[in-house]
Amino acid sequence: MALTYREVGATADAQLPAGYRHLEVTGELGPVDVDEVGEALLSWRLHRRAGVRMRADGPAEPGRRVVTVLGLPPLGVAAPCEVVRVTREPGRYAFAYGTLPGHPFTGEEEFRVELDGRGRARMSVRAFSRPVGRLGRLLAPLLAVGQRVYSRHLIATARRMRQA
Repeated sequence: MALTYREVGATADAQLPAGYRHLEVTGELGPVDVDEVGEALLSWRLHRRAGVRMRADGPAEPGRRVVTVLGLPPLGVAAPCEVVRVTREPGRYAFAYGTLPGHPFTGEEEFRVELDGRGRARMSVRAFSRPVGRLGRLLAPLLAVGQRVYSRHLIATARRMRQA
């Protein structure tokens, strides 16, 4: 199964690609252990702690397949993705995954936890996406709002992790 978009890795670029809806949400985390939060991010623990229903057979690494379920229980839409990039260094952790066939959208999303230039812990979520097929177009307005709300919730979840 191949990724459903051409701009693989573009969430690392300064400018997100044209022709997609863009999302950029950033928040300060306060006094957390960035390495602990970063490892939670890469092991999917942060997503699960935030209530995401997902299946993955190991931590985030290039080529790893993951299926998240979009929506609230008991309903939901399976959203298969593949990890395309991982950063794991002291004070800087990130991964990006891209959509696979069967996902109601096409595009890429990046999750990043890092210390900024002033030594403050920050988390950011960047994405570009557009709907695919009838289901994607039907869900697009709801999921656009939901993605922003979810990104803020994920940052708030990271903020509540054990203090440094």
